[in-house]
Amino acid sequence: MRLRLLDRYVLKELRYPFAFGVAAFSSIFIASTMLFKITQYITKYGAPLETIARLFMYNMPEIINYTFPMSMLLAALMAFGKLSGSSEITAMKAGGVSYYRIVAPVLVVGFIVSMFSLVWAEKMVPFSKAESRRILNEEIKHNTRPTTQEHIVIKTISGTTQRVTYANKFDEKKGKMTDITIEEFNKGRISRIQTAREGYWENGAWRIVNGNVFALDDQEGVTSSAKFTEQIIPLSFSPKQISWEQKEPEEMTIRELREYIGMLEEQKSPTNRQWCEIFMRINIPLASFFFAMIGACLGTQKQRTSSSIGLGISVIVIFIYYAVMTFTTGLGKGGAMPPLLACALPNILCLGIGLYFMKKKNI
Repeated sequence: MRLRLLDRYVLKELRYPFAFGVAAFSSIFIASTMLFKITQYITKYGAPLETIARLFMYNMPEIINYTFPMSMLLAALMAFGKLSGSSEITAMKAGGVSYYRIVAPVLVVGFIVSMFSLVWAEKMVPFSKAESRRILNEEIKHNTRPTTQEHIVIKTISGTTQRVTYANKFDEKKGKMTDITIEEFNKGRISRIQTAREGYWENGAWRIVNGNVFALDDQEGVTSSAKFTEQIIPLSFSPKQISWEQKEPEEMTIRELREYIGMLEEQKSPTNRQWCEIFMRINIPLASFFFAMIGACLGTQKQRTSSSIGLGISVIVIFIYYAVMTFTTGLGKGGAMPPLLACALPNILCLGIGLYFMKKKNI
């Protein structure tokens, strides 16, 4: 009963600093990255306020996702700064409660926030980023996508058959695709693969030339193959529609990224950027757990510290974390470091530092 009371007491101290952190750090992000752009969209492009409001709302999920780890760090640091400043942590330890047990509720909250952030980053952020880009390009700038693109992917569904069309190069003006691979899935299982050297948009349809067709079976593998000179494929997307259908890695779900990586690997194309996006989608949310650990330890001081000092320490830790993350992910995307290690390294460092501080504070 005593420990449950302790948990409730510690959790109560976390609520308001965490909410304050989400609001404060979101405001900082908005002020530093969005306000100038919004002003430019209004003055330069004459964007109506209703469009600007929708653009703003669709940018918020990504901003909020970045604030979760920061807010968890601030909440843990301020809560434990208050508890240690009033000698409550000393009293708890004198009553036979270990420091690990005192920190436990903060770590549980950090883990819950990490899991929520992981779902948020997968379900909310990709869709909102894609819609934000669409509003910006179509409704504000009235631009079109680049007419020449590489590594395009188009998904179509007909009954129980799903087709994924990949082209190494695409030229909207010429209505041409190059190095085409079409994978057909029937009830979730791949049943046929078509490859073609080129494809052309003619008379409202795509005509592919100089290709091969392979029929597949789960048990026997390739059961038959044939060559063709030309044929019409069941793809009704016009070149302009294909241009707008393409997504950046940041706008894809993890499942879409995995499918995209598989196609790139078949074409022997680099996939470091896509793998880094997947691993970052996991490691940034996990930072909430490690920041909770570090924040609690940094907040545990013998003397009372003000909330402004806690906020200052949070900013320093966040700056160091994201500086290291930017550096290592840059190495990962460039192929100088394995993507998994590059994206996980900041969290590995945080884990090591957090465990060291906890062991030291438990003495």
